[in-house]
Amino acid sequence: MSVRQRKTAVLLQRLLLLFVAAHLVIIFTVDPPYPRWLGFVAAVGVFVISYALSADARREAKVSEPPAAVEVAPPVTGRWSALNSPADKVPSHGTRGYGQAYAIDIVAEPAAGPARPAFAWLWPVARGNRAFPAFGAPLLAVADATVVHAEDGQRDHLSRGSLAGVLYLFVVEGFVRSLGGARRIVGNHVILDLGEGTYAAYAHVQQGSLAVRAGDKVLAGQHLGNCGNSGNSTEPHVHFQLMDGPDLDTARGVPFSWHGVGVPANGEKFTVGAAAGEAAAQAPSRAA
Repeated sequence: MSVRQRKTAVLLQRLLLLFVAAHLVIIFTVDPPYPRWLGFVAAVGVFVISYALSADARREAKVSEPPAAVEVAPPVTGRWSALNSPADKVPSHGTRGYGQAYAIDIVAEPAAGPARPAFAWLWPVARGNRAFPAFGAPLLAVADATVVHAEDGQRDHLSRGSLAGVLYLFVVEGFVRSLGGARRIVGNHVILDLGEGTYAAYAHVQQGSLAVRAGDKVLAGQHLGNCGNSGNSTEPHVHFQLMDGPDLDTARGVPFSWHGVGVPANGEKFTVGAAAGEAAAQAPSRAA
């Protein structure tokens, strides 16, 4: 499936989702001016397109050589731990969609000060973002690059770190955000062009925190914005990924490795010194 075909399939899927959402509203309020079974057909179409896109991504992954890892600087400083790491499985987030095959989530784990709140099965249902040490943490450019996309207008919602919160996120919020496409799912985000066909994406950025805009040239270690909790996010954390294009709908994931850290496994804690960005101020290199 070509890039244009993938883009067309994603657009058609989004239109069908919008029709399904509108159909549900209509049938619960008035008699629809069309056959009710059209809603079922549209829902089936959404699943068929989703399956076709996933199957195409799996087929391409099997017949193609895995991309070489790109070594870049870490996007943060301080003490962190990894979640949904490609060191443990690929695709790391359970899907190759939105260029996420080799994406990673990291949460702040400071040695001093308040600890990161644990998952709550029943109570509290949600917490304020400032209860999490990752919220507001600086995000740094992983290499000398050009900003190709930057937006920070979406709100930072409360955490979803409970059973009820997670169910609400994936059953209600997730569906609603999927109607708005990739930008609503990843929330506020920045995409950098690192050169040689490699792009870096930072998701769930804090509202109003961006210090860069599209077209800006940045240096490795430069402050881009802050960690937030926008989009499909259960708590403030950094979602980072490399990909082969700037369009989240059609990009394929590219493996990464961080200078001095590598690829931390799930639950692995790692520390990045404040001067790491300056020490790693070099163009990305292909790691064997």
